Amino acid sequence: MSAPSRTASRLERSTTVRILTRVGLASIGLLHLLIGIIALAVAAGAGGQADQSGALQAVASAPGGVFVLWLVVAGLIVLAVWQLLVAVTAHGAGTKALEVVKAVVYAALAVVTVSIATGGHHNTTSTEKTLSARLLALPGGVFVLGLVGLVVVVVGAGFIRNGVTHRFERDLKLPPDRWAGTITVLGRVGYIAKGIALLLVGGLVVAAAITVDPSKAGGLDGSLKALVSVPFGVFLLIAIAAGLIAYGLFWCVRAVRARL
Repeated sequence: MSAPSRTASRLERSTTVRILTRVGLASIGLLHLLIGIIALAVAAGAGGQADQSGALQAVASAPGGVFVLWLVVAGLIVLAVWQLLVAVTAHGAGTKALEVVKAVVYAALAVVTVSIATGGHHNTTSTEKTLSARLLALPGGVFVLGLVGLVVVVVGAGFIRNGVTHRFERDLKLPPDRWAGTITVLGRVGYIAKGIALLLVGGLVVAAAITVDPSKAGGLDGSLKALVSVPFGVFLLIAIAAGLIAYGLFWCVRAVRARL
């Protein structure tokens, strides 16, 4: 084993790192729980921003919410570091690349959380529309935006496949107790719901590229709210919201029960 791998292995066994990693896992669960709840509110005709930014702002507005946000920041940063440690010790270029991508996603979410914790207002929908408009203004930008949308669609399809085929269970290290079955059921439902939500997001991004209309690239919030205006869309929105809540519970219980 190389020196970097030995160092990564020692850090992975650190009690402090493991505790904060569990906080990070629970933070992902909390965000999806809140997104699912906000989506249910949207289905009922209420307002709200049904994405990560909206969930974080909901936490910030609660008593003691800013303290919780800083705890989330710490957890996400350590979770990002954990994924990098896993990437160092993992075998295979594909597995290493996937772990690095996860680390980047968690780090980016930590940056957004810091912005909101310090009093900033982050609107993911507005940001994505702005970035889409800038891309479309560039030579060949329509193809880049379309490719981004297709990548999101592929990721969404991957989530659905993981839920249907139970592939996500390969990465779970669950003790053989009564919680194991509950966690896997929540995971199956949650992965499928998350995948459907990403398919909607990616589909709208592709539509924005085809029509050269950046306003259609509304992110998760815009995609879920768009369901309200289509026939039977409210029922699909409720189903996705319930699935996202299940996905959030999956991460929360996994944070407590799963072995790292």
